[in-house]
Amino acid sequence: MSNNVNFKTLKIDKPLKLDCGQTINNFNLAYETYGVLNEKKDNAILVFHALTGDQFVSGINPITKKDGWWSYAVGSGKAIDTDKYFVICANVIGGCMGSFGPRDINPETNKIYGTNFPVITINDMVNAQFNLLDFFNIKKLFAVMGGSMGGMQVLQFVSNFPDMAKVAIPIACTSSHSAQNIAFNELGRQSIMADTNWASGDYSNQSKNPNKGLSVARMAAHITYLSKNGLQEKFGRKLQERDDLKFSFDADFQIESYLRYQGSVFVDRFDANSYLYITRAMDYFDLTKEHGGNLSKAFEKTKTKFLIISFTSDWLYPTSENKEIVIALNAIGADVGFVEIESDKGHDSFLLKVPKFLDTLKGFIDTSYFKN
Repeated sequence: MSNNVNFKTLKIDKPLKLDCGQTINNFNLAYETYGVLNEKKDNAILVFHALTGDQFVSGINPITKKDGWWSYAVGSGKAIDTDKYFVICANVIGGCMGSFGPRDINPETNKIYGTNFPVITINDMVNAQFNLLDFFNIKKLFAVMGGSMGGMQVLQFVSNFPDMAKVAIPIACTSSHSAQNIAFNELGRQSIMADTNWASGDYSNQSKNPNKGLSVARMAAHITYLSKNGLQEKFGRKLQERDDLKFSFDADFQIESYLRYQGSVFVDRFDANSYLYITRAMDYFDLTKEHGGNLSKAFEKTKTKFLIISFTSDWLYPTSENKEIVIALNAIGADVGFVEIESDKGHDSFLLKVPKFLDTLKGFIDTSYFKN
């Protein structure tokens, strides 16, 4: 499969009007492809990544040297079989893996943008990625899919381009960010901005890095991706390589050490300002408000076939929020299926080896494709 993986950057020379009112042009969109686009160009799947994801869906991520974030699902013979399908995934604008983001140089000042970068939305991300279809000359995608923020992009894509995908699979997501989720994101943003090295967002120009703040932001967010039962089963109150408490503020418990590790490895691959911008985009996402308080109107022009997937232990984007999307689609007679997968792995279930989830995904994708 690695022979078909090409790290590429698409230069988008068409102007893109952002929701904040600014217009960008001549900007980069970094992407990866897996598999081969067939002659009919009807086997393309556009995958949208989540908050801290990137374009490296499968194989080895050349930056982290670890497996791609969806390696369990995407690859030869896997649920999203790259022997059959052509998978495209782009790093969102605002990101830090090659797409136009806060680490880019502002041509007006010849300095790194930092927080002078324009505030972007999920809508902006999707509209930027639509350029990939023109680039590959794809008239209609077979599928769009993604989990968490990736699922939000799926919903926005179908709403914006109702005839451009045969199948849509939003996983563990929502049509608008809840107050709880905005609160968790604000906690992360404030931890970054409280780090003196953040330097009002200008840290890159000052050769500083708010690693401590970003690490804490990651730790706080990581807790929300797991479940109480999953954490208890894995860690409980086990001590970290010792028989008794140290009576200090070192990591006495295994869960403390685990979270510190998650924070420390995250700062090596992610940009603090990108974290601010992408969490902001998630908080601003409200497809219901966008359509006058009626979520059904977001999808009334589409014939796309939907499969909504949620997980029993996901309290960040609970089944109830996923069902709201199902209800809105049912109200307009859309072709929609819904599956709630039993899992104790929390919100992160869509990224992990959960056999029932992967089997469900594979069955739906293959049935939908070969039923042409």
